[in-house]
Amino acid sequence: MATEPLPLQKAAPTAPADAVPAAVAETGHPLVRFDDVVKRYGDHVVLDRLGFSVRRGEHVTLIGPSGSGKTTILRLLMTLERVSDGVIWVDGDPLSHTRGPDGSLRPATEKHLREARKKIGMVFQQFNLFPNMKVLQNITEAPVNVLGMDRDEAESRARELLALVGLSAKIDAHPSQLSGGQQQRVAIARALAMRPEILLLDEVTSALDPELVAGVLELLSDIASNTDITMLCVTHEMNFARDVSEKVLMFDAGRVVESGSPEKIFSDPENERTREFLTAVL
Repeated sequence: MATEPLPLQKAAPTAPADAVPAAVAETGHPLVRFDDVVKRYGDHVVLDRLGFSVRRGEHVTLIGPSGSGKTTILRLLMTLERVSDGVIWVDGDPLSHTRGPDGSLRPATEKHLREARKKIGMVFQQFNLFPNMKVLQNITEAPVNVLGMDRDEAESRARELLALVGLSAKIDAHPSQLSGGQQQRVAIARALAMRPEILLLDEVTSALDPELVAGVLELLSDIASNTDITMLCVTHEMNFARDVSEKVLMFDAGRVVESGSPEKIFSDPENERTREFLTAVL
């Protein structure tokens, strides 16, 4: 079933009204672009002048050791964190910034971030379901209250998504009545209910018992194969990364040290740090 496109600690840079990154101007803008993005906490730099882009509909997996900045990238895209420097672009528009009256880029307002967040969905390590709500309401709450969707329409879509994730029979259950794998499936359905253009997946199997991992990964593979949603995935499941990705980015110390197709990265990596990491995890 195809899913319709639906989700400063330092002075921000300024740019004229028509400014876009050079690569964007030359080739047409990608859906997502990090342009010299820095994220720091005090003196600790998590992302160091990070630059990369993602095409519309592309499935990109971020790999690398813990602490290399992968989850921070997703949190910045979800507007749960703010950049310290640089600019994040989504569909040619600044996500991390707004344009002032003179055309300069300024730190994004909360209103801008709320609107931008509607294009992006995220599935977290911990399922983050509302424990007091049944499964149906967990999925319909945001479409109704954030997107302004008619409740009947939201419930109809929720039923379709529960069928997609194999949980139609659990529509009236509370999260406490579900297994971890079932809760994660509800979380995936909830993210898709917002009809995001971009789906962010942050170690979505790390909190699951080993016997539940395969089912969730199979579901995500089906979504990747049968929808046009752009996906950015952080995972330590290297077989999943190999199967679902069109591009793999290897991170270390807040930078991309190597990028390429799964075949290239997993079979013939060029960077020594990539080889060390894959030797440790494969």
